[in-house]
Amino acid sequence: MTSAIPRRKTRQVRIGHVWVGSDHPVMVQSMTNTDTADAEGTARQIFELWRAGSEVVRITVNSAEAAAAVPAIWEKLDNWGCRVPLVGDFHFNGDRLLRDYPECAQVLAKYRINPGNVGKGAKRDEKFAFMVEKAIEYQKAVRIGVNWGSLDQAIAARMMDENSRLSQPLPAEAVMREALIVSALESAEQAQSWGLSADQILLSCKVSHVQDLIAVYRDLAGRCDYPLHLGLTEAGMGSKGIVASSAALGVLLQEGIGDTIRISLTPEPGGDRTKEVVVAQELLQTMGLRSFVPLVTACPGCGRTTSTVFQELAQDIQNFLRVQMPIWRTEYPGVEDMKVAVMGCVVNGPGESKLADIGISLPGTGEVPVCPVYIDGEKDVTLKGGRVAEEFQAIVENYVRTRYGEGGSKRREPVQKVIPIVGV
Repeated sequence: MTSAIPRRKTRQVRIGHVWVGSDHPVMVQSMTNTDTADAEGTARQIFELWRAGSEVVRITVNSAEAAAAVPAIWEKLDNWGCRVPLVGDFHFNGDRLLRDYPECAQVLAKYRINPGNVGKGAKRDEKFAFMVEKAIEYQKAVRIGVNWGSLDQAIAARMMDENSRLSQPLPAEAVMREALIVSALESAEQAQSWGLSADQILLSCKVSHVQDLIAVYRDLAGRCDYPLHLGLTEAGMGSKGIVASSAALGVLLQEGIGDTIRISLTPEPGGDRTKEVVVAQELLQTMGLRSFVPLVTACPGCGRTTSTVFQELAQDIQNFLRVQMPIWRTEYPGVEDMKVAVMGCVVNGPGESKLADIGISLPGTGEVPVCPVYIDGEKDVTLKGGRVAEEFQAIVENYVRTRYGEGGSKRREPVQKVIPIVGV
């Protein structure tokens, strides 16, 4: 499933074996929240994020112990068959860590550098230049990532002074938004002056408010052709973070802006880190930009559906599909486009089930206790009794094998693109 939304034309940047830019699908990435010095724990979380569908994973590299652990993390992932590109998140001491730990510098596929946290004055230029030199030496991509909360104060002060001298000064918020953009663009220009190719650069200007993010990226998109990473920083926890991120990124993606996204959710205590990957995928898929996992259509419930059977079945099927996808993705190309319907009564149940590839219409309150199953728009079988859930799941499995397996009518041949990974 692909959308006709025209993308903003950008350069194409390689991150390990993953390509980013307007010639490629919008890429999903995520970030670990483990102590990177814990090689085992970090590798396991990276593996889970990758299994969930993260195409690039960012890790914090903030100490000697973390930098020293990166090669060990990569080796563990390689042994597990996980070749996901890793991004090193560098701040105040990134130059020293890249200098002292060359294996770390080689293993990482991309460096994320925040110009506002590199240093001040001449020191800032010296440290930034060294990090850029390492990216050139090892042929790594660089994301120049500017953040509202750590904006280069020299640029902010300069622009505030310039604004104050205008006959009609702009609001402070507008100046700060412009300072974010200028910081990113000037830093990219500076990196290119030191020899970094424009085809190695991605930009981001992340803020924590929806309207600010939309305004910044609209402006930034019109002033450069670098690929842009979208994300609402400090989006928040639970539904608030999901809604805020979806509102901001949805507007920009609809306008063709954005080449890689991350949903920066604050995990609930003991929560699953992979939720940010699931939300990013669901955002892109519901917008018609990409397909990752079969979509389940389910009714919201009403006075006709006092039973929870359809809710439980919809949840079980949705979980089942996600669990199967790491295997199905390679064995059954095209299955990610499959549509499944689990409906709760006779009002919309048969109609929605016929529109799906495979659907079941459960009985509502007071209706005849039978469950017609529709396959490719035609009624196939009627289920009844206490094993409806197991029987319907078996029907779904059989449908996937016959329609997306070898010789299946819905099978799509996978596109294989092998790209050498430099420096690993």
